[in-house]
Amino acid sequence: MYEVGEYIVHPGQGVCRVEEIVDGPTATYMLLPVGARHPMKISFPVASEGRLRPILTEEQARDLINEYSDLDVEEVCGGSASLEEEHFKNEIRQGTCRDAVRIVKTFRKRIAEARSANKKPPVVYERILKHASQRSLEELAVALGSTTDEVRALFESQSE
Repeated sequence: MYEVGEYIVHPGQGVCRVEEIVDGPTATYMLLPVGARHPMKISFPVASEGRLRPILTEEQARDLINEYSDLDVEEVCGGSASLEEEHFKNEIRQGTCRDAVRIVKTFRKRIAEARSANKKPPVVYERILKHASQRSLEELAVALGSTTDEVRALFESQSE
């Protein structure tokens, strides 16, 4: 069971802080999403806490940033763009921060390849990149006790 004040990752909302635990007929976590512009508390049943996961530790976050250049990119899944988008959305929702960072790297590469071929990258690529980037930067920022801009700068210094 998570404690009040802990940060966890909700599959749909991303990084959330446990604000309170409400007892009653069904115990419920009251979660406050970290990265939302206008955060609202959301309730999540304690019985389903297996769908939540703790955020990375500071050491795991630093290791992930340092290993960025060694992460593999995912090749094209094949099939339609909508199937591919659904695949990556599920991976971002259900996967780890490492998965989200790998997806960011994958779509940065795909977008760069399209632009180098003088083609406009598909909108779905930008959408997946934005979602994976937001999810991973929020988690890494909370784990490191910094801002998403500082984390982005750490990644940029790794890719130089």
